[in-house]
Amino acid sequence: MELGVYTFAETTPDPTTGQTIDTAQRLRDLLEEIELADQVGLEVFGIGEHHRADFSASAPPMILAAAAERTRKIRLSTAVTVLSSDDPVRVYQQFATLDLISGGRAEIMAGRGSFIESFPLFGFDLEDYDELFVEKLELLLQIRANERVTWTGRHRAPLHDQPVYPRTRPDLPIWVAVGGNPPSAVRAGALNLPMALAIIGGMPERFLPFINLFRQSARQSGHDWENLPVGINTHGYVADTSQQAADEFYPSYAAQMSRLGVERGWPPMTRDRYDASLGLRQHLMIGSPEQVIEKILFQHERLGHQRYLMQMSVGTMPHAQTMRSIELFGTKVAPAVRKAVRSATAPL
Repeated sequence: MELGVYTFAETTPDPTTGQTIDTAQRLRDLLEEIELADQVGLEVFGIGEHHRADFSASAPPMILAAAAERTRKIRLSTAVTVLSSDDPVRVYQQFATLDLISGGRAEIMAGRGSFIESFPLFGFDLEDYDELFVEKLELLLQIRANERVTWTGRHRAPLHDQPVYPRTRPDLPIWVAVGGNPPSAVRAGALNLPMALAIIGGMPERFLPFINLFRQSARQSGHDWENLPVGINTHGYVADTSQQAADEFYPSYAAQMSRLGVERGWPPMTRDRYDASLGLRQHLMIGSPEQVIEKILFQHERLGHQRYLMQMSVGTMPHAQTMRSIELFGTKVAPAVRKAVRSATAPL
């Protein structure tokens, strides 16, 4: 199993001090976090795209390109690229360039976006939310497969035998990010694209039907569905003890989830609700290394996924605490999880 970290690079007020980190400092901290993740042997680091004051990553490819020069092995991904409001030609060019700079470590995680700020910013209509993603994903895949592209759609100027450069490997990974939309899982399987499931609430097992739909769609489309990867993305945090992990993660998590709750109609995050989400069968991957190992393996047994990414900064988490969590995740959790998964799948 591949294990990694993802972030939205929040620039929200620190819930303890009330201070808001400077954007430049947050980006410098983020590069240190990616560098450490590489050093401790994690396989993937993802950066989510947002276009608002409380997030500093509006241009993930630029951050990932900077990280490419400070890392050696870790794969550099988005989490996600809001493809619906972007231009597939530019997305391909940016990630082909990143792939060349990094020696073949770039990945795209394409999604429709859980925030809507990019649509008016780039001149798109939310009424076209679904159609934009379908059309632009189709074009992105054509560009990946063909140096010269002829294409016509409704939301972009047509291309007539147009070359797109630079070129990189023809299997540049493109994952489809899926939240709560079953047709997205079906589409990913039909297109033979790996699927990343974002689980930010409830019991992860409730997403098993999405995985079944994904694999069924891949099988019906004639693809090698048994080897088509599934990734799981959740909130999480690792500390030396379970109590330390729960106490350190709660302030920023509660502040951010309560803030988003005002926008989306969720109830405020209380300590009781938070503590109820820490159990083995719940979505929050928070605890000591031993607890996190147990929980990842529990979910893997039920969902059979090939990748797990942890979002450690939900709201503004102190940089030193994030670095320690990455260190423990890479040095304690990841080796034990890989060993257990290898043992479980080894032939008798």
